[in-house]
Amino acid sequence: MSALFTPLALGPLSLPNRIVIAPMCQYSAVDGCATDWHLVHLGQLALSGAGLLIIEATGVTPEGRITPGCLGLYDDATEAALARVLQTVRALSPMPVAIQLSHAGRKASSRAPWDGGQLIEPAEGGWTTLAPSALPHAEGETPPAALDAAGLQQIVAGFVDAARRSVRLGLQAIELHAAHGYLLHQFLSPIANQRTDEFGGSTENRMRFPLAVFDAVRAAVPPSVALGMRLSATDWVDGGWDLPQSVQFAQALKARGADFIHVSSGGVSPQQQIPVGPGYQVHLAETIRRESGLLTMAVGLITEPQQAEDILVNGQADAVAMARGILYDPHWPWHAAAALGAQVQAPKQYWRSQPRGMSQLFGDVHIGMR
Repeated sequence: MSALFTPLALGPLSLPNRIVIAPMCQYSAVDGCATDWHLVHLGQLALSGAGLLIIEATGVTPEGRITPGCLGLYDDATEAALARVLQTVRALSPMPVAIQLSHAGRKASSRAPWDGGQLIEPAEGGWTTLAPSALPHAEGETPPAALDAAGLQQIVAGFVDAARRSVRLGLQAIELHAAHGYLLHQFLSPIANQRTDEFGGSTENRMRFPLAVFDAVRAAVPPSVALGMRLSATDWVDGGWDLPQSVQFAQALKARGADFIHVSSGGVSPQQQIPVGPGYQVHLAETIRRESGLLTMAVGLITEPQQAEDILVNGQADAVAMARGILYDPHWPWHAAAALGAQVQAPKQYWRSQPRGMSQLFGDVHIGMR
């Protein structure tokens, strides 16, 4: 049997297979509220046959959004808008749904990628960004405001509130975003964190705030909700956050009852030098999985069914996450199942699409015709 299509226990959550749809920003919300775009986008992905769908990076406060068009979950309006989308998605698909909760820190108040992605200054309609230290992400940008004790408490409260709203929405897993140069990653990396208090300096101190956020969210949500983190395992910059520190962080998460870690890399500095190629981040996931024992998702230019299968067979990860590849091919799990001799769940309305000779691709289905 194909390893990619075997079930997986993500803590308390049972997945039918090991294909995960990674969170992908759509920059299409209005005042943090999900729109019809999210309904169509998530609805399409929910029919893909993957084992888990993770909703895009969702701001836990208004100023925590990456762009003015980013999704939020910080008040009743944003909760109601996402509830409408989820109601329809759930009516059409049994796929488990998770959410990635995020605060963008100094990378907030940015333009959408198709508008250049630069910082929007407050005078241009943006807002003052927040960070561990008053260090801009890129040269020439207005520095963020360094978070004080009250600000840190407000950030934790934002994550807890968004997590509780996620539970009310019936979301089955929560992924805290500590990757790609956003706030929790900024605390981890000495490139962005030059504090001299208990949250800066040593690796242990730089881990302290992200772990405090995890602890607060774990205490706020029931054990029936899986909880994990997305982590940039290296900054790809000399002197930055690196793989040995990521192992230490993953071990701390494991000790705190984390259910999974989703391993990515980079994002905290424009100086990064990333050796991009097929599966270029898989070795990071493999090391973290081996050294921490934490259930691990690998992501990054995993595009071929046999490539994904080999990652699992070789023990490099427990699940494979896809982002741009599944946007390009929303039925990638179908094609992977066909290539690997497995079965995948598909809507009845699509059963007749099975290619000739693959009558068992969607299971033991019976199609009558008149």
